[in-house]
Amino acid sequence: MSELLVERLDWAKQAGLIPAIVQDADSGEVLMLGYMNREALEATLRDGLVTFFSRSRDKQWRKGETSGHVLEVASIDTDCDADTLLIRARPHGPTCHLGTRSCFGDTSAHAQPASFLEELDAIIGQRLAGDDASSYTRQLAAAGPARVAQKVGEEGVEVALAAVGDDREALLGEAADLAFHLLVLLRVKGLSLSDLSTTLAERHARQLR
Repeated sequence: MSELLVERLDWAKQAGLIPAIVQDADSGEVLMLGYMNREALEATLRDGLVTFFSRSRDKQWRKGETSGHVLEVASIDTDCDADTLLIRARPHGPTCHLGTRSCFGDTSAHAQPASFLEELDAIIGQRLAGDDASSYTRQLAAAGPARVAQKVGEEGVEVALAAVGDDREALLGEAADLAFHLLVLLRVKGLSLSDLSTTLAERHARQLR
């Protein structure tokens, strides 16, 4: 499959370079635009980490090779003309050298309430991929899936108890704790909010048939 992707691309159209749009695999946010030659794409497919071709330096460069903020590939697709790539990836830290998640600016301040779950899921993924020993997320994950599952159970009980009371703020607080720990559990088990959303959408589609 990887060889088929490389061979089907129209490398001659732009002098051996293909523009590659990088999109967050979980939130859908556009992170950056880079260029790949054949060797950069082959390295990306081989290693699972995005490698570009630098036109200014005239050489390949792996995104995050000095900062550690690599882009872990989830999928790679081409457009209908086979001259542009869409790379869905999971960023390990800020994508832009200016420290923002996206090279098109920090859009988190404009995020709608529902989309913050996607942002939180991405942050949890970054915490788990990082090396900050003081991170609660990392400490919880290091305790193992059983401990994370226990926390989800505990928070579920807290939500139920809060729901029978009249304190709306308490219910929201406990629900937020439950949502956070559920996202951590999904990540620990190799899943994400995107996988959960897909399952919900598939169930909904079946019910409409």
